Amino acid sequence: MITLDSIREPVLRELAAYDAFLERHFSAEGDLISEMLHEVLSSRGKGIRPLLVCLSAAMNARTAGAAGGQRVSLAAMLVEMIHTASLIHDDVIDESDTRRGRPSIAAIWQSHKAVLLGDYILARNVDIGMRSGQFDLVSHTVGAIATLCEGEILQDVCASKQDITLRQYLDIIYKKTASLLGISASVGALAVGATRDRVTTMRRFGEALGMAFQMQDDILDYAPSAATGKPRGNDLREGKITLPLLTVLEQLPTERRQEVVAQLERCRTDETAVEALQQLVREAGGLEMAARMMQGYINKATQMLAEYADSPYRTSLINLCGYIVERNK
Repeated sequence: MITLDSIREPVLRELAAYDAFLERHFSAEGDLISEMLHEVLSSRGKGIRPLLVCLSAAMNARTAGAAGGQRVSLAAMLVEMIHTASLIHDDVIDESDTRRGRPSIAAIWQSHKAVLLGDYILARNVDIGMRSGQFDLVSHTVGAIATLCEGEILQDVCASKQDITLRQYLDIIYKKTASLLGISASVGALAVGATRDRVTTMRRFGEALGMAFQMQDDILDYAPSAATGKPRGNDLREGKITLPLLTVLEQLPTERRQEVVAQLERCRTDETAVEALQQLVREAGGLEMAARMMQGYINKATQMLAEYADSPYRTSLINLCGYIVERNK
């Protein structure tokens, strides 16, 4: 079983430098903001994005130790705090009371303060980047904010219509997840002076990894053994059609598809409707079809690493691909 600890092993020093950099720069005057920031920073998740930054930087560095510099720490902070702010806003939009098994910021301090905190983090993040003078890193990352917003709006439109095509689904998960993972991998390479071609390769690697990551998240929301830190079937309760259900809907005749979509509307208030749709997806092979599509993106990601020489960093990135397939939360 591949573990994140083993994947992190080659860049533990770089990750420690990043953590220290983040703690040093994300402090605030005022008891409330300080308390809110402390809650955010103490409840960070797997840290996939800063890990990607550090592994990409180390693999692309021309000299040993270059990935431990402040440019890499800044790059990791820029992507991770964009991600963090987006999660705070997502919880407000979704009216979610929990995040990773803990009360969400919105649940603790109410939605309006959570929105302001997300805005504060985004503004502070860009301000730190601009004051550092590392304008190439800032310009490489800040476009992700608009892309994330586009993905959220498109997802909301599709959820309200309860209609989505595979192309729209792929566009949503690219904008909401894959784009920032692509930037994480590419900005790590950029931070250590990699060539334009290598920066592009790492971006494509991260994007393929991100597509697979979100697909696995969507699969786990249906899987009986999932340990996601949120109620299983949460996407159905929010009226979202994700890949496992979408693959089944595309196989159904129009009348039956309409019946299933009508059942999806009842999932907002009826747990029996949630259970029925979960069973439909499992019995119709939706999980297997989604897993095959996810594996296709994993294969694309690993192929992107073929041009790199063997190293502990390349091995960890390959293992990260395997971890995404194997993870259960």
